[in-house]
Amino acid sequence: MKYATALLLCLMPLLANALEPGDRLAPWTLLDQHDQAYSLDAGTQILLVARDMNGAKLVKAALADLPEGYLEARNAVFVADIQRMPALISKLFAIPAMRDYNYRVLLDRDGRVASRYPGQDGQVQWLQLEQGKLVSQRAFADAPALKAALETAPRH
Repeated sequence: MKYATALLLCLMPLLANALEPGDRLAPWTLLDQHDQAYSLDAGTQILLVARDMNGAKLVKAALADLPEGYLEARNAVFVADIQRMPALISKLFAIPAMRDYNYRVLLDRDGRVASRYPGQDGQVQWLQLEQGKLVSQRAFADAPALKAALETAPRH
């Protein structure tokens, strides 16, 4: 019985983050690589979340050679969890390099947003939304599959 209780206590944080279709996502606001604020709203239809640099590299590879505004045309946003990146590295190198990207990167500097959504390191979590509610979710571990999924997403 002690082991079952201990196991349940260990799993509770994971269960707390579980999102089910129909759940409304709590609002948040993050700054992008240009220090422009973005707030999650009912118009967002695709939320991409990368928990680490490898996940962010998948998004970068999937969006390589695509025009500026590609994500916006699909009502998609990309959140990069950079909390583990040393502040000096992010300030002097990483964020200035991101300013050359042709897409917006919402920077989760303290992990408070990315931690709300399930997902694993090295992957990109795709949350499909409708009017702020979760419709479905999936994970991508390779850039070509992510790019193919984005290409089939409705454009607005």
